[in-house]
Amino acid sequence: MRIFALLLVFVLGSCAGSSGPPVNQTDACSVLDQKRGWLRDLRRSEATWGVPIHVQMATIWKESNYTRRAKTSKKYFLWVIPNGRISTAYGYGQVLDGTWDWYRDETGNRRADRDDFGDVTDFIGWYMDRSYQRLGIEKNDAYHQYLAYHDGHTGFKRGSYHSKAWLIGVANEVQAMANRYEAQLRSCI
Repeated sequence: MRIFALLLVFVLGSCAGSSGPPVNQTDACSVLDQKRGWLRDLRRSEATWGVPIHVQMATIWKESNYTRRAKTSKKYFLWVIPNGRISTAYGYGQVLDGTWDWYRDETGNRRADRDDFGDVTDFIGWYMDRSYQRLGIEKNDAYHQYLAYHDGHTGFKRGSYHSKAWLIGVANEVQAMANRYEAQLRSCI
C-alpha cells in the first residue's frame, strides 16, 4: 500500500509539473521543447488552414501566455463585490462563447474545448482562414490577422481598431513576436 501511495504521488507530481505554461515564452524553440505535443498540433493546423506556426504561436502568446484555462478579469460592483467576468473569453485563445460555438458548428467539431491546445490551434487556423476569405488578410500577416481576431470580422471591416491606439500597439507586439518566432523556428523545426 505504501509503494502504491508513493507511486501515485510521483505520477501526479510529474503530471502537475508539465501542465503549466512554458517558461521562456519568447523563445519558440524552448516552448516547443517543453510542450512536445504542441508542434504536431501547430503543424496540423498549418496543413489544414494554411496559417503559419509562428502566427498561431504569437496569437496564443498574446492572448493567454500559453495558459490553458485563462479567463478575463472579474468585474466588481462597488469595487468590492465580484460580479462576473468582463467577457466569456476563455482558454489558450481567449475565444468568446459565441465565436467558439460558430467554429464548432461550421467544422462539426462539437467536442472541441478551448482549454485543449490542439483544438485552439485548429480554431485559430480556421478563424484566420475565414479572415483571409472574408477580409483578404494574408495568413502570414500577424498584425492584421490579430486585429481581426480581437475585434471580429465586422469590427475589423468597420475599422474599429483605428480608434484603439492600445490595440494597434498590441497588434504590433504580436507581429514582432511572430517575426521573432519565425526566425527562431528555422533553427529547431
